[in-house]
Amino acid sequence: MAHNVARRDDVAPLMARLADHGGRVLRPADAPPHGGFRGYVTDPDDHAWEIAWNPAWPIDADGHVTFAP
Repeated sequence: MAHNVARRDDVAPLMARLADHGGRVLRPADAPPHGGFRGYVTDPDDHAWEIAWNPAWPIDADGHVTFAP
């Protein structure tokens, strides 16, 4: 599963919060060659999540990912 965040600086703290509450970091946050910033973590039930920021996918005030035309 994936969770998109509004800012690059939101990725690592969210991953740390999940790890502090029973999850575990699978891969620390980094910048992939194709852009953005992401890392991988499990939740307490051991479901894997990608926590990602993508500058091409802004998030609106309601928390919805938006796509530019």
